[in-house]
Amino acid sequence: MTIEATARWTPTQAEFDEFARVSGDDNPIHVDPAFSARTGFGRTVSHGMLIYAKLWGLLRQARPGARQLEQSMMFSHPAYADEPVELHIRESAPGVVEMQATRAADGAALLSGEARIEC
Repeated sequence: MTIEATARWTPTQAEFDEFARVSGDDNPIHVDPAFSARTGFGRTVSHGMLIYAKLWGLLRQARPGARQLEQSMMFSHPAYADEPVELHIRESAPGVVEMQATRAADGAALLSGEARIEC
């Protein structure tokens, strides 16, 4: 059975804060609105691995026993709190899953990558 799934997720600042707590990545660009307002982003941005975790969760819904062997990804644009994100996974070859996260408002690529899995 081929894997293909999509979902919409609207990240929140609370998720950024919680991910920082559990991951230890408390870079102010993710958790400090006052600091982030002074950067080129103008506000806090999601951790890239939080986006990947959402994509991995979508994959695990489609293939509960999947185990990751390898991953590669690129983060082209930031994801902001309260802006919907489209998540999409698709098996492009046996054991190879393409992963995409795009900003719903303008289609900007947030994460492009793939994972090699075994089930």
